[in-house]
Amino acid sequence: MSTIVTPPPTAVPPQPPAAPLRERLTGQILLDVKDLKKYFVIHRGFLRRTTGYVRAVDDVSFQIQEGETLALVGETGCGKTTTSRCILRAIDPTSGQILFRTESGKTVDVATISKRELRPLRRQMQMIFQDPYSSLNPRMTVLDIIGEPLLVNGVKSRRERIDRVEELMRLVRLRPEYMRRFPHAFSGGQRQRIGIARALALHPKLVVADEPVSALDVSVQAQTLNLLLELQNTLGLTYLFVAHNLGVVKHISDRVAVMYVGQIAELAEREALFRSPKHPYTAALLASVPKPDPRLRGQRKPLPGEVANPAAPPTGCYFHPRCAFAVERCKVERPAWEQISPGHWVRCHRARELTLPGIETSSTVAPAAN
Repeated sequence: MSTIVTPPPTAVPPQPPAAPLRERLTGQILLDVKDLKKYFVIHRGFLRRTTGYVRAVDDVSFQIQEGETLALVGETGCGKTTTSRCILRAIDPTSGQILFRTESGKTVDVATISKRELRPLRRQMQMIFQDPYSSLNPRMTVLDIIGEPLLVNGVKSRRERIDRVEELMRLVRLRPEYMRRFPHAFSGGQRQRIGIARALALHPKLVVADEPVSALDVSVQAQTLNLLLELQNTLGLTYLFVAHNLGVVKHISDRVAVMYVGQIAELAEREALFRSPKHPYTAALLASVPKPDPRLRGQRKPLPGEVANPAAPPTGCYFHPRCAFAVERCKVERPAWEQISPGHWVRCHRARELTLPGIETSSTVAPAAN
């Protein structure tokens, strides 16, 4: 069956302006993650004895204000998705605090509350999944997919569910008359919009987007990002945006947290981080961003070495085996997580003395295919 093409009049408008960050923020902390850790046990042998641990998330701390978009970036396997799943309690963290401010204004620790207490909280924290093809049940219609969260949370009236699904489909630029179709009748970008509509069904405060555009074509990536920005402006959403494409991150984020082997290496406002990175790993990631000028292709130098094994990380700074600026102290002493300027946090012994190249904030980095 041919894919359904959304008519031009309902297409996502190009590059909708995002509301200024200062206008979107309420000054209230919605999510406060403190010293979060998630270790996976390694079992070996017939008796399944514990022989070690994989430090998937190792001492992660950050805050997100209401109305903000915080991006978690890093190479594959650095712990971004595990961090986001711990925040949603899709998996139980090993230790740490995940303080979430509920609709009533009460702050709860998502890491320690019981499953019974967690159930009503889930409607305030929703997730957009990476793969729009596997995240939708092929045997359910769009009406059932988007309406399922409503049914589970007590909306028994089918008429009410249909009305809400129609509203959500218009919100994500899909025709409501398509709600009785199955996912195979839609393109990848349209399926991702269905996933976005499902995440918004219960009016969440926090939306965790786990690489929501990495499986889409380049042109569709831009449309989806613009839609997410528009929805944030309209509904006052707060995003935790997981990605490894810095072009995408620069387009949508307010602040950026760079992860490496389960730790946050650097966290700063987007402009500050892209213009003047303080951690060598961040500078290496920025240097790897494709540039439109073909004369600059030969200047790209891949980061040497391999990502450290989280089951047996190096002593001292985890990045020192690949770092061109490493000194003896980096090899033996673990760097502290410190604030070197207002809002700019880094985990590096030499952050205050290094001058690292960045990317001009005025330049445009288009979202690229992953």
